[in-house]
Amino acid sequence: MKTLIVEDDFTSRLLLQTLLAPYGECHVAVNGKEAVNAFSSASQGGDTYDLICMDIMMPEMDGQAALRKIRALEETAGIQPPGGVKIIMVTAVSDTKSVFASYQDLCDGYLFKPIETDKLVGYLKSFGLVP
Repeated sequence: MKTLIVEDDFTSRLLLQTLLAPYGECHVAVNGKEAVNAFSSASQGGDTYDLICMDIMMPEMDGQAALRKIRALEETAGIQPPGGVKIIMVTAVSDTKSVFASYQDLCDGYLFKPIETDKLVGYLKSFGLVP
């Protein structure tokens, strides 16, 4: 499994890396702009990501804007849901509007901080990324 972790907070980024590293390769981006660039580069190189864990609140480009751009790139490439990368939005904000907006923009899951390992692994299993 190839994962892109998009998180501006060092501690949260390190935690996600620690939780996801046993399942495969992990790359990191510190904002939505870097995430879109990393996703685009990987896709153009034919080595796409299986999973993106992305914070909602970040500088330069927030997670919801990055989510929309990534889904638009997939659509341009002819990739239709549910065939694209699995995206889990991660946030400390328990704002119902943010949750609804993220699902409307086609994220596949939602985790609140602090991240519960069982819930994260549950998503990986439900997506068919791990046995």
